[in-house]
Amino acid sequence: MLSSGDPTERPFPVVRPEVWETYGPADLSAVPVFAGGFINFGYWEAVDLGQSLSQGDRIRSEQDLYRHVLDAVAPEGGRAVEVGCGLGLGCALALEEYGPAAVTGVDIHPQQLQRAREANSPLLATQPHRLTFALGAAEDLPLGDAEFDCLYSVEAAQHFPDLTAFAREAARVLGPGGRVAVTSFFTVEGAPEPAKRLAGLLDSFASGLDIARPVSRLTDALTEAGFADVRVASIGPQVWPGWDRWLARLWAPGTWPRNFLAAWEQQILDYYLVTATRP
Repeated sequence: MLSSGDPTERPFPVVRPEVWETYGPADLSAVPVFAGGFINFGYWEAVDLGQSLSQGDRIRSEQDLYRHVLDAVAPEGGRAVEVGCGLGLGCALALEEYGPAAVTGVDIHPQQLQRAREANSPLLATQPHRLTFALGAAEDLPLGDAEFDCLYSVEAAQHFPDLTAFAREAARVLGPGGRVAVTSFFTVEGAPEPAKRLAGLLDSFASGLDIARPVSRLTDALTEAGFADVRVASIGPQVWPGWDRWLARLWAPGTWPRNFLAAWEQQILDYYLVTATRP
């Protein structure tokens, strides 16, 4: 593992084929269900689900998921890094609303980073010292030791092949007192045969794009990496019903995307926010 942060010294990160296709040629950010390009399921607490949903509601839910995570890491005045930044719209939101000194967006897919630079070209032109993007894997970040005050990741950890390596890298790049916040979907603790059941319900698990693991796999990895005050909270009630209401505009009942709600109701899958502090 390199710690210099010099990308010229690092090998090109290995990208799993399912991830390469979905976030490269298929360009998931352009799919209508991800209106606004944030590529997350959304945090719907502030949206009235009893009314007809608009594209504005959908974008608000995606932004609010970022706000929920950023509230947990408190980036004001510090240096922040987002792992799995996609189009970098969350990086821009952090800069505009939370006042960090700088934000670095890391993504494993070169096509995503190219899109991120295009989407954020005005910010990159006017504030190049505050926003940067880097190619790298969650398990081998192209960043220096103790370089950041907070690290966050929004709906990307379900793709990370090695959560233990990710936790070690998070500990390495954060300085003392640094905060980490990860939000994503994981299997419910104690659910019988979760991988098999999820593969039967959801194409994203059947294809290998999403990896079925309990949330304790991440919390244990953070603890083993030396993090303290490791906490996990379910935010499923704020995610799954709204996500399904939005999917209902585009997908009929019985189609596989609608099974995310079913997986939650059957207590196989849930959505979590995991936080921790580097001593």
